[in-house]
Amino acid sequence: MLQTRVNSGLDGVIVADTAMSEVDGEAGRLIVRGHTVEELVATCGFEGVAALLWDGFAQGGGDERAVREGFASARGRAFAEVPKLLQAAKGLTPVEGLRVGLGMLADSELMPHHYLVCGALPVFLAALLRTSEGKSALAPDPTLSTAQDLLRMIRGQRADAVFEQALDAYLATIADHGFNASTFTARVVASTHAGLISSVLAGLCALKGPLHGGAPGPVLDMFDEIGSLERASAWFDDAFSKGTTLMGFGHRIYKVRDPRADVLKNTVATLPQTAGRLAFAVEVEKSAIAALRRYKPGRRLDTNVEYYTALLLEALEIPRSAFTALFAVGRSAGWCAHIFEQEKGGRIIRPQSNYVGPRPITWGGSPRR
Repeated sequence: MLQTRVNSGLDGVIVADTAMSEVDGEAGRLIVRGHTVEELVATCGFEGVAALLWDGFAQGGGDERAVREGFASARGRAFAEVPKLLQAAKGLTPVEGLRVGLGMLADSELMPHHYLVCGALPVFLAALLRTSEGKSALAPDPTLSTAQDLLRMIRGQRADAVFEQALDAYLATIADHGFNASTFTARVVASTHAGLISSVLAGLCALKGPLHGGAPGPVLDMFDEIGSLERASAWFDDAFSKGTTLMGFGHRIYKVRDPRADVLKNTVATLPQTAGRLAFAVEVEKSAIAALRRYKPGRRLDTNVEYYTALLLEALEIPRSAFTALFAVGRSAGWCAHIFEQEKGGRIIRPQSNYVGPRPITWGGSPRR
């Protein structure tokens, strides 16, 4: 007999075992392959996190140097596709352009596909942003890390080391985060044996949705609207009276502060000329939390990763329109890891639904009773 109890958001439903990451919403803790996110960012760059995630599952797993070399080679391969990408992606947003770019990668590619997609995304993103400014796309530099090369390809020259390190920390922080919507989507597609490229593309399409990957830009919009600290309390009162959702606060899993928020807040503090903006954001955060306590006293809402992501990406001079696309660059390592794990399990994901539609008048040849 089929179970008919419905949990439409799958909250609390365990669908798989995973060795990738654990999100402890009650304690406000994120563990990735046995390391807290704070430890991970302090000791590993993006390539190091990718190597850790892939350890035991794929080529380069456990070897940061191999991953760095694999990514560099993949960036060079991806750059050959840039002319076709730019032609096909005219008029599209950055994340839509990445969708086109991933769709151009063939399953017959001989390069390991996890390297290919993780190397292609930063190349495609930089090319799309350069072209939108009327500039020519720059070829990748295989001697650089992903973060170093991505900033160089966007800006046209190497950034100061502190900015490169900040982007590297961001990519490492967001590389994996449990069974979020895009990761679960990638695993569903992977379970059909559609292949890694198609599975990553599916994850990107899920990330594109504003309920998943679209919050950092609106955080900056909120800062712009508030304008000054004197207006913060009144702005939040007005927002709640209108039923406005506060971007940068609340999380489906975390019942306390998102640990990634403090990691990125500390990263922002290392950047030059951000002290004033950071101080403003800290005070606005206090006003927002106070307003949440007043207007939603029964709900446990706190700062999430998007709040200080917004400040970090603004300091790096990344256009707001590219925030979601940049997030995909970092999350791609996690998507690949989960795809490997899902393929190793081998079972297609096929849940059941509870039918609530009309029934036929007759059932099994006899009148329905």
